[in-house]
Amino acid sequence: MAKDLYLKLDLNLLRTFVILSQELNMRKASERLFVSQPAISQALLKLRNHFDDELFVKTRHGLKPTAFGEELMDSINPVMDELSSTLNCSQDFDPADLNGSIRIALAPHILTYLSSKLFHAIRKDAPNVDVHLLNWSPTTLEDLNKGEIAIGVNFDIHHAPKELIRKKVGDDTFIIYVRKDHPINKEMISPKDVKGYEMANLIIPDWNSNTSQAERVMKSHGLSVRIGFRSELPMAVLDVVRHTDMVYPSTTFVPERELRELRGMKVSIDGKDITFPIIAYYHQKNKRNPTTLWLHKLINNLLQKETVK
Repeated sequence: MAKDLYLKLDLNLLRTFVILSQELNMRKASERLFVSQPAISQALLKLRNHFDDELFVKTRHGLKPTAFGEELMDSINPVMDELSSTLNCSQDFDPADLNGSIRIALAPHILTYLSSKLFHAIRKDAPNVDVHLLNWSPTTLEDLNKGEIAIGVNFDIHHAPKELIRKKVGDDTFIIYVRKDHPINKEMISPKDVKGYEMANLIIPDWNSNTSQAERVMKSHGLSVRIGFRSELPMAVLDVVRHTDMVYPSTTFVPERELRELRGMKVSIDGKDITFPIIAYYHQKNKRNPTTLWLHKLINNLLQKETVK
């Protein structure tokens, strides 16, 4: 009779396995589990003996799962996520009872525009939490996947991990900003109107790290474009635009105080505005987590209010 691996397994070890599979690093796994590295090593030894497989092998850059380790990860992670989701939604929820910190990642232009409003909205419901609003970075998708960030907001990212839920929370309109006295003086423009002008571009990791949406739009109309300035900081881009003839393809999320020295022009193609969906990202295991659902609803309501102005 085959050995029953389930009945003989200490299920506490599975959590260690899941965290190790995410971190692929003994030190980081021990920090997340609040145990010592020797305790992680001991747990891994027990798992190896139980499954009769190394599960992870050491490399110069950390741990690498074996073929069986990868197979086990793919099988166990969804089950553990579902268990976490079920347990977390089984209790009454009141955001006023929350404490500790909440980490939210936002695309840089949304962070610059909404930081104060989002902070106050969270604190109104949950006065005892510390709010950490983070700039979306090249590691944000990984951090969301590990559960280190509660929820993130960006444009639609097609290469987001399959473990992340993607929920639309609004639509943003494509607008080109120029200085007040810029030679282009229209309320509505087409791509050909900006031909010959350098562009300033805001770098939004995972969305336009290599090629901006404006470049794609221009090229689709047979127009070349030169990006004269790129930055990860919205205020740096706006400052350059205020003092040059550069055009800045952006969205409605520009702080009102900055618009005193800028003009915004909608871009029309075939008589239609260009819009982009705004997406909230969070882990599958949190699909019924009351804190995550509260944050999602709060962000959705706030963005809906801002984008219909």
